[in-house]
Amino acid sequence: MKQQTKRIVATGAVLSSIMLLGACSDNETTSNTGDNDLEQTDVTLYGVIDTQVSAQQVIADEMGFFEDEGLNVTNTIVQSGPDIGPLIASGDAEASFETTITNITLKASNVDNVIVAPMANISGTQAVIASPDFEINSAEDIEGATIGMVQGAGVTIALQNMADELGVDMDQVNFINMSPTDQIAALDNGNIDMMAAWEPWITTGVEQGAEFLFSGNYSELPGAEGDVEWMQYYSTFQVSEEFLEENPNTVKALLRALIRATEYINEDREGALDIMDASIQNLPREQIAEIMDRNIYSMEVEDDLKTGSDIIAEHLSNMGSIQNVPEFEEYTDFSLLEEIQAE
Repeated sequence: MKQQTKRIVATGAVLSSIMLLGACSDNETTSNTGDNDLEQTDVTLYGVIDTQVSAQQVIADEMGFFEDEGLNVTNTIVQSGPDIGPLIASGDAEASFETTITNITLKASNVDNVIVAPMANISGTQAVIASPDFEINSAEDIEGATIGMVQGAGVTIALQNMADELGVDMDQVNFINMSPTDQIAALDNGNIDMMAAWEPWITTGVEQGAEFLFSGNYSELPGAEGDVEWMQYYSTFQVSEEFLEENPNTVKALLRALIRATEYINEDREGALDIMDASIQNLPREQIAEIMDRNIYSMEVEDDLKTGSDIIAEHLSNMGSIQNVPEFEEYTDFSLLEEIQAE
């Protein structure tokens, strides 16, 4: 299998307003057997070196799914999600992978970008964990706790919805603004009782002995265990409006390859882990596996994609990160995905 991935070391700060929130067919999907229908065969795809954003992108390349569609794809992988936004804004990233936060933030600034497919529900990556020394017998024990969190982070949505549902008074919680790296250290030395962050920091904390409490879609809080709907957050595949208009068949070919990669992840998790383990060299395989298990890999357009995106947009507006709230339909176009599903 070929290895085209290029790595770019992030030079900017990883904490920015964009990061604050930080199966249609089987594996024998009919491929494009000729290049004549493709408006463009050489395509550069931008993504992030993690399992939330770019798992299908990396796997489709490594498994030859793009090549099967007559595409010559170059994956340009950056280290941090916030680096994708400026690349889209500059026009360099005509086709890329990121999250709904990036799409909303860019559209609110009148930057052209259109989601053509969801890649995964990554709500499980936004979570709260607690020090093993902090005793919690019910959700109400969170009152009086000290929580480390990046101010305005998207996990705030999960926290507030948890509080509303379980009757927790968030005015009784002490929040300290700190980066995920500092949260890990503060949790370890007892300066905070809990941390609210995203992957890979959540799994890193759990590996170091912290107790998982809840995420956007799952709770282990005593008395409230099980699936929850406290946040709906997605990774996405987006292109520029011009690229979409001029290259519909190329976009469809990309989507077919990504659908095959999605199926591969769900049907052969060990094989997918082999590929991601080779691509993500700063995390042990066991940790990569745990993070992937928190994601729901699907390119089906569910109702909660719009609902969750609208809530995130309002949150960004309330935090002053965006000046206007774009409509969901302004930055999405699933027509080509629907054509493929119909086929």
